[in-house]
Amino acid sequence: MVLVYLAEGFEEIEALTPIDVLRRGGLDVKTVSMGDSPTVTGAHGVPVVCDTMFEESQSIDAQALILPGGMPGSTNLLASKELLQRLRDENAKGTTICAICAAPMVLAGAGILTGRTATIHPGMEPELGDATACADRVCIDGNLITSQGPATAMPFAFAILEALTDAALSKKIKGDMLVED
Repeated sequence: MVLVYLAEGFEEIEALTPIDVLRRGGLDVKTVSMGDSPTVTGAHGVPVVCDTMFEESQSIDAQALILPGGMPGSTNLLASKELLQRLRDENAKGTTICAICAAPMVLAGAGILTGRTATIHPGMEPELGDATACADRVCIDGNLITSQGPATAMPFAFAILEALTDAALSKKIKGDMLVED
């Protein structure tokens, strides 16, 4: 199961692109509301009805966790002590953890970027804490996949797909979607 955490003010393209690509790849993806309602509204006013609430998601065995960026979505994710603990627990197990745009700051807040390499929205590198900043559009360091922002949502999604499945399936889905390497 892949869990995508949505907090008020999330960046829509950074959430929905990975959901779409991963589902095309046959993965079971659930959206998780971090608020009091199953409906979470993105930074550009797009409401999304989530599959589950955060509390219910805590018992779900995760193959991967995805944090879309956006503001104030990323700061709302960072405010959840329970999410930060889940990130620490899953990182200790080697679960694939993915964050894009401003959301890598949540990984720093959870303390899982120490000694790691990560990327973030350009100009926000100080938010990576003691991680080594990577200038690539998508940065992979072990179980962590980070990316820079809205324009990198598609390569981010395919990096996650390949990490969770294989290069052949990722290439097939790219072809089906007319995505060029």
